[in-house]
Amino acid sequence: MANHKATKKDVRQAAKRRERNKYYGKTTRNAIRDLKAIKTGAEATKEFPDVASMIDKLAKRGIIHKNKAANLKSKLAKKINTLAK
Repeated sequence: MANHKATKKDVRQAAKRRERNKYYGKTTRNAIRDLKAIKTGAEATKEFPDVASMIDKLAKRGIIHKNKAANLKSKLAKKINTLAK
């Protein structure tokens, strides 16, 4: 365990950040799951911008890689476009 005051603080901050990142990641995964479950194109089109925004925020915060974010959004957009037709 850390002995220096600053190192102890860093451990606390890292734990706090880790919990926050887990929360954001899980919330976004649930939103993606819910979006995939939607069967109507109109409703999916309405929900997609919110989910895409959540994915972008994860990439911006460094929780997921920017290419993974792009791939997720691309797959979701593809699915929504097939529903809309």
